[in-house]
Amino acid sequence: MYHDQSHIPIKTVAFDSIVGMIIGTPLVAATVGHGTAFEIAGKGIANPRPMIEAIKLVAKSCGLK
Repeated sequence: MYHDQSHIPIKTVAFDSIVGMIIGTPLVAATVGHGTAFEIAGKGIANPRPMIEAIKLVAKSCGLK
């Protein structure tokens, strides 16, 4: 299975809270699960929840509350 194939069911049930975690690197990194969202860039209509979830996950993995 390719990683994009696993995104389909996950995005169906939790689109606004998906976070991609990059592991095995010296730095903790997370990405929002929705991709680039070029179609809404610069329009002031983006939902901040995916970014908030990514920030919370990185903070938690670093031992912060």
